[in-house]
Amino acid sequence: MDSCAHSPHLKRSFIALLLLLASCSSPTGNQQQTETPQDSAAINAVPAFGDRLVDASIGDASNLIPMIAGDAASHAIAGQMYLPLLKYDRNLKLVGQLAESWEVSKDNLSITFHIRHGLKWSDGQPFTSADCLFTLRLIQDDHTQSAYKADYAMVKRAEAPDTYTFTVHYDEPFSPALSSWASLAILPKHVFEHEDVMHTDLSRHPKATIGPYFLADWQSQQSILMRANRDYFDGPVWIAERLTRIIPDPATQFLELSAGRLDSMGLSPLQYTRLFDMKPELKNNYRRYKYLDFVYTYLGFNLKRAPFTDPRVREAIAYAINRQELVDGVLLGLGEVIASPYKPGTQWVNKNLKPRVYNPEIAKELLKEDGWSDTDGDGILDKDGKPLSFTILTNNGNKQRADAAIIMQQRLKEVGIDVRIRLVEWSAFIENFINKRDFDAVILGWSLSPEPDQYNIWHSSQTGPREFNFLSYSNPKVDKALVDARRTFDTAERKRLYDIVQQEIYNDVPIVFLYAPYSLPVFHKRIHGIEPAPAGIGWNSEHWFVPTGEQKYHVTAETP
Repeated sequence: MDSCAHSPHLKRSFIALLLLLASCSSPTGNQQQTETPQDSAAINAVPAFGDRLVDASIGDASNLIPMIAGDAASHAIAGQMYLPLLKYDRNLKLVGQLAESWEVSKDNLSITFHIRHGLKWSDGQPFTSADCLFTLRLIQDDHTQSAYKADYAMVKRAEAPDTYTFTVHYDEPFSPALSSWASLAILPKHVFEHEDVMHTDLSRHPKATIGPYFLADWQSQQSILMRANRDYFDGPVWIAERLTRIIPDPATQFLELSAGRLDSMGLSPLQYTRLFDMKPELKNNYRRYKYLDFVYTYLGFNLKRAPFTDPRVREAIAYAINRQELVDGVLLGLGEVIASPYKPGTQWVNKNLKPRVYNPEIAKELLKEDGWSDTDGDGILDKDGKPLSFTILTNNGNKQRADAAIIMQQRLKEVGIDVRIRLVEWSAFIENFINKRDFDAVILGWSLSPEPDQYNIWHSSQTGPREFNFLSYSNPKVDKALVDARRTFDTAERKRLYDIVQQEIYNDVPIVFLYAPYSLPVFHKRIHGIEPAPAGIGWNSEHWFVPTGEQKYHVTAETP
């Protein structure tokens, strides 16, 4: 599956993409596929406190302040510590989390949240509506560089009239309004109010949290240890510790899994289809899952840098890449070729769009029309004395992306394009290249939420520091459609507008949609309570457990 991804919505999920444990659905819909059904012992197992769940990530977290972090690795950890007012349940329905209930005004311009009574931060301070108001104002502040702030800039007025009431007001209808409050993790005012959120030690050493786990230890590029919050408000947290080991090489992860030193990882297609079955200890002790998640992988172009300023070059590249070859050869068939930025099979997909068929002759003709030719006979096209050459940048440790890059490199060479490949460690990739816009082309993935609004990714206003339109895409028709879709609650009208967005992106080719990979997580069978659902397998991860007789590690949770 996809291993590292940006997260354009602050979506809480322990089973996050970078940890290779993303939630998903089967190839034919939302029905998850597991290797074997749970046996009667699993069904009748009694929850018990204790044990440790050890998983692996190919990359380290970068920042544990959710509104600042833009990668799935960071959100996988921060999402266990800071929570939003709402969340998605197992069936992707919005339900209360820190808020017990809410009301939307008849004109759809105001939302009033009623905070749960008795909530406390881990330092004992009460959680109140003042924390909600503070968090909103913090993300709205001009100094806060957050890729998510556009949603909250729509809030024109807010108040906390009492301890348990928080109300937000909009000047105009904003259809993603309610779902946006399932994204913004609330921060403790008493901890952050005198901090510079962009430069604070709290990004690595949280002082007060409210989620099911708190940070116990973080060894950079080695491991992240979380311990259970015994006072968690939403039921018992049974598993005492969760340890994420940073292991950049998936092959090494698999060796550690085979040796029993990992309880979970995301399998590669080869590991899932062939290597797993060759090891009896894995078949006997672990359970595999397979499903399609809200994620896709793409080749993106820096639209401010030649030769990608020319749409014919981008389209030629799209025709020169055999995406079915990538699905068959890299994913071993465990994925789907896509033509738009929505999960296959969902209502938001523009069904009129089909992936461009691999056709190197069309690619050559487009490049010829654009004035590219091989004037010196070296096999590489050139124009005005400059060769048609660029570098594909992607993250180290993701073998599927590296393999896809190699295959694309060969196919592009066949039409006269010289491609170099560079692999970079994940956190350096984001900080030094993506955030600084210092790249030609990238292979990356997007992790999406069920909310169809993709304003943060595609609108031309979202190109600032740490914002998600780092490709610098700009199209007035897309901008208008995205804004108009935010102003209506009519599902059919939103669908019509998002079809326009997809058609324009398809025409402009700012990226080449490569594939939607199946997620392939594996878990040790002693981990009970995993319930596959439309929301994935991580929707209830805080309530997983290991029965006393099956516990492997003898640990006890501590208070922070």
